[in-house]
Amino acid sequence: MPLRWTSRKASPRSTGCWTASSMIERPHILHVHGSFTLGGKEARAVRLMNIWGDKARHSIVSADPAAMGARDAIDSGLDVDFPDGPSFAGKPGLARYKVITAFLKRFDLVLTYNWGSMDAVMAHRLAGASAGLPPLIHHEDGFNADETDGLKVKRNLFRRLGLQRAHAMVVPSVRLETIARSVWKQPAGKVHLIRNGIDVARYAAPPAADAIPGLVRTPGKLLVGTLAGLRPVKNIPRLVRAVAAHRDRLQLVVVGEGPERDAILAQAAALGLDDIHMAGFMDRPWRFVGLFDIFALSSDSEQFPISLVEAMAAGVPAASMDVGDVANMVAPENRAFVVADEQGLSDALATLAGDADLRARLGAANRARATRDYAEGDMVNAYARLYGEALASPMILR
Repeated sequence: MPLRWTSRKASPRSTGCWTASSMIERPHILHVHGSFTLGGKEARAVRLMNIWGDKARHSIVSADPAAMGARDAIDSGLDVDFPDGPSFAGKPGLARYKVITAFLKRFDLVLTYNWGSMDAVMAHRLAGASAGLPPLIHHEDGFNADETDGLKVKRNLFRRLGLQRAHAMVVPSVRLETIARSVWKQPAGKVHLIRNGIDVARYAAPPAADAIPGLVRTPGKLLVGTLAGLRPVKNIPRLVRAVAAHRDRLQLVVVGEGPERDAILAQAAALGLDDIHMAGFMDRPWRFVGLFDIFALSSDSEQFPISLVEAMAAGVPAASMDVGDVANMVAPENRAFVVADEQGLSDALATLAGDADLRARLGAANRARATRDYAEGDMVNAYARLYGEALASPMILR
């Protein structure tokens, strides 16, 4: 008979987790985010949930309860809820951690994401092995604006301590893998490098001309597009300035929502960039990314941005700040347009805007690179294997 994962609510961890059965019970997975607005990590988490469908139940909490915009991208038929749990934001304290610990016991697997979820990680660590908590896997995808100029010593120490009992840690970039091992002192066997992947085939079809609602193209101009949560670390005002230097031939489209929207519009108004289009939140990027003539990335910090992979899959050339693994992500032919500063970004946009053949050549090379190296199936299989091993049921999400 096949093995069945037994819910810990019915069978305490200390008495064993497996029984023989002819049915497989779905694991109940808790996702703890600092915020759940649709950025790269959220898009990946939602995509995995949607792919696995009814193989698992999901509960999602956010340290910022108001930041839950990514829930709109979750398939309507999925078994998912958003429970009123303890606060995952605030000063560290044993009383808070005890409340969090009691909450974590309700689940079969805990997935935590980035610094904003570290209270859950620390509560799990301090509870100890005898507390009967589910396995925890932590995901690090990058840093907030307050760590772009250097990692904070106290946070490094907090991660070192908190992650000691984590079953595994997942990173999408080589740079983060190095930091996890050398700075956060995680054993090599605990750190898993899983690169972000997408369904490249979805991006092959040309998008409809009206795929971005409300967009009115300025005649004679090329579209420079970016996809980002509108947060300070994405530094969209930098991109506004880079595009404004070539306002006679470039029009900027920003897809995303967030607290920096007004600052972006103010920067555009100050520079006379009156045809900027703020598209707001849009899911299913394969429908519209191919409308861009040039994809641009202006962030102060990235690791392995999914938005860049999406643009590459759509056959779009990229101009980007040299952050994270970006230089190694794009096709070799495109690396000259991964630059060190704002002037370099502006110059890269100008060069790409002036040469249609170059744009076509780089776009084709980027698509070939995405097809070869960033297949969604490889990513999905890697996560299914890791989560399944943590649940002691390697095939449960296959």
